[in-house]
Amino acid sequence: MKAAVFHGPNQALTIEDVEVDKPQDREVLVKTVASGVCHSDLHFVDGLYPYPAPSILGHEAAGIVEEVGRQVSYVKPGDHVIACLSVFCGYCPECMSGHPNRCSNKSATQRPMSDRPRISQKGNPVFQFLDVSSYCEKMLLHENAVVKIRDDIPLDRAALIGCGVTTGAGAVLKTAKVEPGSTVAVFGAGGVGLAAIQGARIAGARQIIAVDVFESKLAMAKRFGATDTVDASASDPVDVIKKMTGGGVEYSFEAIGLKKAAEQAFYCLKPGGTATVIGMIPIGQKVEIDGYMFLSERKLQGSNMGSNRFRIDMPQYLDFYLQGRLKLDEMISRRARLEDVNEAFRAMKAGEVARTVLMFD
Repeated sequence: MKAAVFHGPNQALTIEDVEVDKPQDREVLVKTVASGVCHSDLHFVDGLYPYPAPSILGHEAAGIVEEVGRQVSYVKPGDHVIACLSVFCGYCPECMSGHPNRCSNKSATQRPMSDRPRISQKGNPVFQFLDVSSYCEKMLLHENAVVKIRDDIPLDRAALIGCGVTTGAGAVLKTAKVEPGSTVAVFGAGGVGLAAIQGARIAGARQIIAVDVFESKLAMAKRFGATDTVDASASDPVDVIKKMTGGGVEYSFEAIGLKKAAEQAFYCLKPGGTATVIGMIPIGQKVEIDGYMFLSERKLQGSNMGSNRFRIDMPQYLDFYLQGRLKLDEMISRRARLEDVNEAFRAMKAGEVARTVLMFD
């Protein structure tokens, strides 16, 4: 079957034939219907994060179960599912304490190295990216990497829940727990940032300030719930936000993966405020904060996939969508084919899209 294969950083993905194995115990074979092109994948393509090659990238996807292995009771062939990289073992201390997104025993959900690989090419193993690899016509997943959803939800919209929406909205609703009436700043109005803006709107924030350097993305942020915008290319966003709010915001979110933006997110806080870093800051880069600022009870924290318990949270986000409270249709800027994946990365870097979704039907 066709897949977009990653052969190393700073190289275009190539469309090639690969083989996907049959499901073994507790595994499900899913026909990929839609896969979002997420900024996290771009970090690996650009070499900011290392990953072995050859591999198949992609991790934000939805599809239909084709076949299940033994001991699978959660889904059956024909079920519609969202794939999630927060695959969980279910019994490690993190899982048992209610934090499956931090599962410390993911090896229990992976095949042993001595076994046949889930994905191969001409007899050689192909690495499965983040336990998903959705830039492929089929995904072979552990059953704890999927959540079953209603059949009447369009799978291209559902795919967005698999990473970007859960990461952004979850950082607001689950990690930071933004309170009604709060002031919020979101740095970055890409797919994750727009989801964070929507999360703040759903949480009842009274002021939501979007920060970006692209005018088109700031305009889009207003459509998704931002009450104010700041062009970071024209002025210092920290100064502007403090003037707008009379001293700073109560909550801020960094949704780009930039050291400078993370620092700005912290410095735009009022005393007692919380800055949450969502973006993937490149390995080896340090975020620098003046130590005395902590004496004012300002906080800096991280968020991993929106602190999700995805089998609980993702159906809730889909309910928000069906109720008209979460905009998913509008988040899809372009629909494309698997062969267009490199163009999707280019458009993302140029700030032309919120999300490109690759369609497999």
